[in-house]
Amino acid sequence: MSEHLLLAPLLESYFRRRLTKQRNATPATVASYRDALRMLILFAAARLRKKPAALALEDLDRDLVLAFLDELEEKRNNAVATRNARLAAIRSFFHHVAAADPASFGVAQRVLTIPIKRAHIEVTHHLTKAEVDALIAAPNPRTSRGRRDRTFLLFLARTGARVSEATGVNANDLQLERSHPQVLLRGKGRRDRVIPIPQDLARALTALLAEHGIANHEPRPIFIGARQERLTRFGATHIVRRAAAQAVTIKPALAHKPISPHIFRHSLAMKLLQSGVDLLTIQAWLGHAQVATTHRYAAADVEMMRKGLEKAGVSGDLGVRFRPNDAVLQLLNSI
Repeated sequence: MSEHLLLAPLLESYFRRRLTKQRNATPATVASYRDALRMLILFAAARLRKKPAALALEDLDRDLVLAFLDELEEKRNNAVATRNARLAAIRSFFHHVAAADPASFGVAQRVLTIPIKRAHIEVTHHLTKAEVDALIAAPNPRTSRGRRDRTFLLFLARTGARVSEATGVNANDLQLERSHPQVLLRGKGRRDRVIPIPQDLARALTALLAEHGIANHEPRPIFIGARQERLTRFGATHIVRRAAAQAVTIKPALAHKPISPHIFRHSLAMKLLQSGVDLLTIQAWLGHAQVATTHRYAAADVEMMRKGLEKAGVSGDLGVRFRPNDAVLQLLNSI
């Protein structure tokens, strides 16, 4: 086995040079790709009965990668989107292999031909204004935890921030003294954006900072956990689910909706769309890289579609349905 096919040096050069220096990948991207490749290596080591350090690049051939992807779906019950995200990390690594080690081009090329799997696009769920208000009002304002939870829920609802963006906000990212308060959100792929925040959120944030003794200019997290550390994704999800468990007595429909921090983002997007805000503005607000991602909210708004039918004068009369009298046509019509 020639030295250029050893796996360890290629992995080191990929993470230290390609991702970090050449692509300037965010820590979140590096962590995601690292986890995907670690899982692949552990799978290969178990399947081939080798130690991870003894694996060569040629061990990670197309068949093994396909078997790994199948295991993600069949045994780990990963969604197609997760499977595709793992494959994206693997393909990124093999692009590096093809460029860094021409002798490994054949192995890399066969892996790179593995296609992304088409995923079923689910309906985008969102909450009504009354449901959002019920969730925000659920935490107890007489306790410190309740006031933090209320402010966090209000932040998600008014900004449409991703959970990682919300938990990542520091006090110096806020500009609350301005006549028009705003916040800096650090988005995916180093796409930062500044968005306005309404007065009710500005007042809640000002009170929260004062309660915890945090000055506006300090680079300290505004949402913290029980141990005074930055709120985690798990903690954020727990806050939302705890509020939902309390609010369901007031709004029973919440029991049938997929409640998570992200549903506030969907709900704000739908509210902006229904208020007549154009898709490009919503795209900029949410930090989407492509307007096609934002367009799904328009596709999800059944009420807007119904009004479109009424405006177009489309009749609900379907007329007489075609009834085939030929045996072959009847067969095709029944399929």
